[in-house]
Amino acid sequence: MNTKMKSISTKVLAFGLVITTLFACNNADYNEKVGMTHVSKEMEAPADAYLEEVKGNLGNPFAQQETIKTPSHLKIIKTATTRYKVDDVKEATAFIKKMAGGYGAYISALSFNNTLYEKQNKFTIKVPNTYFDTLMDTIAGAASFIEYENITTQDVTEEFMDISARLKTKQEVKKRFEEVLRKRAVTVEDILLTEDKLRVIQEEIEAAQGRLKYLTDKVSFSTIHVDLYETVEYKEEPVSYTKTFTDKAKNGFSNGWSIVEVLVLGLITIWPLLLMGALIWFFVRYYIKKRKG
Repeated sequence: MNTKMKSISTKVLAFGLVITTLFACNNADYNEKVGMTHVSKEMEAPADAYLEEVKGNLGNPFAQQETIKTPSHLKIIKTATTRYKVDDVKEATAFIKKMAGGYGAYISALSFNNTLYEKQNKFTIKVPNTYFDTLMDTIAGAASFIEYENITTQDVTEEFMDISARLKTKQEVKKRFEEVLRKRAVTVEDILLTEDKLRVIQEEIEAAQGRLKYLTDKVSFSTIHVDLYETVEYKEEPVSYTKTFTDKAKNGFSNGWSIVEVLVLGLITIWPLLLMGALIWFFVRYYIKKRKG
């Protein structure tokens, strides 16, 4: 009897342990699901907001977007070549000039061309690199059709750093030569040799400084080549042109005055001959009168 009771108690205890374990697993799973649901709800709001913002931007191609800034330690030269169709070349050019001036930019070259098919205005803008993208968007906003926009970049960081390092070294060498000239050069030969070395190193320093200044200017001011064109109604050139009475009268007065000028200038040119002819005529007439008398 005791053995039987022990067996039953053991089975009941084992069954209870199984039930407890299953309950604990279900509770843990429930808590995990509740936690995940809570986290996902917290992340759902910003994700939806971002999605709506993206959809809004896609729906509006002219939506403002943040400009990706170039790291300050990089030296990048930016150049853009563009061609836009506009409704009025003169008005678009005036607008772009005004906007460029507001961004500290300036026009470095301009060329206007007028043909039977279109009016074209080509010019180059130098703009501070911080306003490069902004001005590009502004110019594109004035166009009725964008034919192309080509942007190229040139990374001169390595060259800039290399020249800067070499310049620093050359300046240190120059200081050592100056020290030698002041304290160690005794003979005339030593002085002349040291001065020649100083001259060479100074020329190299000035060349490096000039190159650094050139690169700095190119990096500081980006270049935008703009080609604006406006299509016009084609008009065939006339094969012949018939002058009006007014045009003929103007030409007649002009030609008559030209003849007067030629005659006056001709008389002025041959005045010695006229004077000689007058004298001969006077003497001949005097001689004839004398013989008759």
